[in-house]
Amino acid sequence: MDTGTHVVMGFALGGLATLDPAVSGSTATASSVLIATLVGSQIPDIDTVLKLRNNAVYIRNHRGITHSIPAVLLWPLLISGTIYFFYPEANLLHLWIWTFIAVFLHVFVDIFNAYGTQALRPFSSKWVALGIINTFDPIIFALHVVGLFLWAFGYHPGYTFLTIYAILVLYYIYRFIMKHRIKRAVENIVPDATEIIIAPTMKFNHWRVAVMNNHQFFVGRGHKHHVRILDQFNRVPVPETAVLEAAKKDKNLSAFLSFSPVYRWECDEYDDYYEVRFIDLRYRSNGHYPFVAVVNLSKDLEVLSSYTGWIYSEEKLRKKLEFLPGEG
Repeated sequence: MDTGTHVVMGFALGGLATLDPAVSGSTATASSVLIATLVGSQIPDIDTVLKLRNNAVYIRNHRGITHSIPAVLLWPLLISGTIYFFYPEANLLHLWIWTFIAVFLHVFVDIFNAYGTQALRPFSSKWVALGIINTFDPIIFALHVVGLFLWAFGYHPGYTFLTIYAILVLYYIYRFIMKHRIKRAVENIVPDATEIIIAPTMKFNHWRVAVMNNHQFFVGRGHKHHVRILDQFNRVPVPETAVLEAAKKDKNLSAFLSFSPVYRWECDEYDDYYEVRFIDLRYRSNGHYPFVAVVNLSKDLEVLSSYTGWIYSEEKLRKKLEFLPGEG
């Protein structure tokens, strides 16, 4: 989920914790638990700082080790231990319990996004992505905000958020049903599909669809239980040419390939350089595919420049690459 949603979830868990007698009966424990749930609901995303280095490192590692099983066990110990140092009157066991719930819930809800997490590490490096909730879901965020307002106006925070979370459980179940309907619609259109990727959008009834069979890629949109195919591409295996093999060694393209399961590729030759471009088919927006990896190589197959990330115009891509033919 996005940062804002994790923040309001941290407050919500602090309110929910008031149902715990050990929390409601101690001001020190209540204060420390609220701090802990706020920190715990954010700490797995500490790897966002990797974006300061470059997109390749960020794509490879975001929601990786910081969302793993060892991290989910370690974060609560570090957070609760640190907070207990400042609140020695607090109940340490219950402080740890609510910190663990906050960290676990952060990782758990991220699994339902299309991006997913490597939550099964170290047992598996597979990305777990159920793809039923958008990274920012307006309904989930709004329900939490409503709960916070009710808390501010004097309603019991524990029972308020217990009710809201019961509603959210039903909401998640309904989203599973909605995605299943879209999948059935896709299977009717492409009965020989070998892989179907369905991703939510911010719009409640709208879904992104990317499909593969043995010969083609299909890209479309789902609305309610209807699917419309917008683009089709022939599946062309990536050949083992010297240019493409050299491009694959670049850190940006390597990161893209580690993250993207459905893509097409292009390789163009110009007077003094080659350009290799890989295009993720999952994120079609207004007829454009913004998530790409591009590598420019010299005729000697040395990497001149490269980039991976979100690009919405060719002009911006050229600025990112910092390389224009004939200049430099």
